[in-house]
Amino acid sequence: MKCTICDSEAIIEIRYSGSSLCRDHFVDFFERRVKKEIRDQVRLTQRKGTIAVALSGGKDSSVTLYVLKKFLGPWRYLRIVAFTVDEGIAGYRPKGIESARKLCESLGIEHRIKAFTEIVGNTMDEIVSMDPKGIPCSYCGPARRHAMNDASLDYDADYVALGINLDDYAQSILMNVAKGDVQRMSRLAPHHTRVEGMIPRIVPLRSIPEREVLTYAIINKIPFDSSWCPYYERAHRNSFRDVISILEERSPGTRHAIMNFLDGILPALRTVSEEFSPKKCKGCGRVSSWDYCSLCKEMDRLRKGAAEPTESY
Repeated sequence: MKCTICDSEAIIEIRYSGSSLCRDHFVDFFERRVKKEIRDQVRLTQRKGTIAVALSGGKDSSVTLYVLKKFLGPWRYLRIVAFTVDEGIAGYRPKGIESARKLCESLGIEHRIKAFTEIVGNTMDEIVSMDPKGIPCSYCGPARRHAMNDASLDYDADYVALGINLDDYAQSILMNVAKGDVQRMSRLAPHHTRVEGMIPRIVPLRSIPEREVLTYAIINKIPFDSSWCPYYERAHRNSFRDVISILEERSPGTRHAIMNFLDGILPALRTVSEEFSPKKCKGCGRVSSWDYCSLCKEMDRLRKGAAEPTESY
């Protein structure tokens, strides 16, 4: 298979564009899209700024840190830092933390750890043992969002960058459609406005399919942890992952179409978002849409022995 741009050997087929690319042209194709997302998403109004990267140690977040360092690292007024959320999952998270630490050392990036025990007082393994029949993501999702925001506030960051690829992004959109949650969909990253107490999120890889992120990581020898969360199979998201995969296989470009659909309706959705009046959770004091945030409500039910969680999208 030859590259459709030159006569070199192709390393990857891009079905949605009808092309095959060699190493150099693939890297160029990948990086041009990421640079565009960064230009569109990062809007610093001061001479100095900080971007905190939520670094799990997996391929997506590791590539996110790598490209931000590559493209924005030379900006002397911009600081790039990283943190890893330690959910407390034995046999899984320690590997990610080690991979994240090694990558940060190689790139000269400051790295910190934010543990679940600081957020909820329990590890994820302990929470699962307290509710063995529940959906772990019901607790993990809200707790991880709190941890990421807290870690970014600790850095006094202007943005927090998430390692979300196109597959993840299309799944999130479809999940919110299925749930009929217009307000939550209107608040999907990237964020261009600030809410007091919340750090805006950016998603530089949102237009890059997962397979291409993996290919880029391998080509550039970016270290990453490839292990899976032991609670992965119990995630409700898996159903939407399967749906997206089937649609993309049958009609290449579906993932991009879903992303473009959201971009097209965002102006209308923002009218819903503007009606959102952030409150402070009466339980933990963090920003919430309700009197009590979803994490506090789930943990309260859990500790009362009446947990009936529904997965948080």
